[in-house]
Amino acid sequence: MEVTAMLERIRIFDTTLRDGEQTPGASMTPEAKLLIARQLDRLGVDAIEGGTPITSKGEFEAMRLIASEGLRAEVYGLARVVKGDVDAVADTGAKYVHLFIATSDLHLREKLHMTREQAIERSLEAIDHAKSRGLLVEFSAEDATRTDLDYLKTFYRAIQDAGVTRINIADTVGIMTPPRMFEFVRELRSTLKVPLSVHCHDDFGMAVANTLMGLEGGADQAHVTINGLGERAGNAALEEVVAAVNLLYGKKTGVDSTLIYQTSQLVSKLTNILVQPNKAIVGDNAFTHISGIHTHGLVAQPLTYEPIPPEFVGRRRRFIAGKHAGTHGIRAELEEMGVYPNETQLKEIVSRVKDLGDKGKTVTDTELLTITREVMGITVEEAKRPVQLAELAVMTGTKMTPTASVRLVINGKEFSSAETGVGPVDAAMRAIQRVTMDLVNVRLKEYRLEALTGGSNAVAEVVIRVEDKDGNEVSARAANEDIVKASVEAMITGINRLLQQRPKRRD
Repeated sequence: MEVTAMLERIRIFDTTLRDGEQTPGASMTPEAKLLIARQLDRLGVDAIEGGTPITSKGEFEAMRLIASEGLRAEVYGLARVVKGDVDAVADTGAKYVHLFIATSDLHLREKLHMTREQAIERSLEAIDHAKSRGLLVEFSAEDATRTDLDYLKTFYRAIQDAGVTRINIADTVGIMTPPRMFEFVRELRSTLKVPLSVHCHDDFGMAVANTLMGLEGGADQAHVTINGLGERAGNAALEEVVAAVNLLYGKKTGVDSTLIYQTSQLVSKLTNILVQPNKAIVGDNAFTHISGIHTHGLVAQPLTYEPIPPEFVGRRRRFIAGKHAGTHGIRAELEEMGVYPNETQLKEIVSRVKDLGDKGKTVTDTELLTITREVMGITVEEAKRPVQLAELAVMTGTKMTPTASVRLVINGKEFSSAETGVGPVDAAMRAIQRVTMDLVNVRLKEYRLEALTGGSNAVAEVVIRVEDKDGNEVSARAANEDIVKASVEAMITGINRLLQQRPKRRD
């Protein structure tokens, strides 16, 4: 494949508000569209396709609001080669119209019921009408990539001669491969004089690759959407195209890449379409690392496992704790939180994280911090704990009274007790209080769950406040994926702290 150099400056035509809104479930209000249009303008796209104003009153109002906003970007409305469609765009106050008609024999025969010649005639009439309304025209041949190439050249030359400002090559159902897209665009580029756009869909997962090949083939503008939204499998994603143009090709766009993630989040929120976690550039996992080998390399030099600096798209690197995590990654994650465990504490934290990972759980930032707080608190007190848990058993279920039995080691001697309660936590707490009654008569003054995060296997943080008969109070906390265990650990920690606060007896 002969390589044609990509132009130094690539234009970005964003169609999130039009093609992106055609994502099932992504309908937006005029106010939401205006918010996104303002953000796209701040982002620095060259053109914004605001919608199809002939569609509904809401679409017309959205286009009117965007067109009257005084944005730096060119504002386009989509129109069929129909006089009423063109008038609707002009009536919104927009200065640009994106006209289209299908050109493949399949569409002409089965959908439009017209000949090739009629398609050209209708298109020329619509262009003349648009120009009479003072509109500048970008023209798309819908399903261009399935159109007979000789006819497409004839069609585009007629459109060019009618005075359009740009011609768009639409891979409407995403059937191109990158080499074919390159050759297709290069062939049209050699025939036409006006600037070219490419508009690629992702039905085979090649929208971004085809877009880049179209740009290499001679187009200077890419049609894209935020988060790759669009009909069916979506369109070429703005974030991926811009990152590739800048970082892989060393070319320029007008986009401020540091606003990409912010824009992605806004669009996701306003369309109610979540971004898949492993989505390139803007997915939750795009700059998240869990492997111990990877995190070790990243701490030493980010380029080892990051081809894209997260700051480039307005993001930050994250390390996630799990069974594949290593000491370097967890230490780096904790230091970013402002927590600095010693080597012994770090070893225990890593051990607990891996234990949870072996149970199929990835530890969130909140859970890691909870585990760390617990470990750092326990390791200081561990050597001085007169009361330690040796065994815990809990029975609960329907049509039975929750019962807990505990076996504690107190100053080297073992003691056991079993109690019932309104629930398993209450039963376990009662059993502990009975065993320790002679040592320290404890009353539970406060109990709460603080860091219970999503999922049935989440780590729970239990915070308690206990008081002895002399009025001494202490607080304690513990974390565990088992709420009963967390509660028992917190209770025993509280009892030990009360005992450590007591003044020593004098003989």
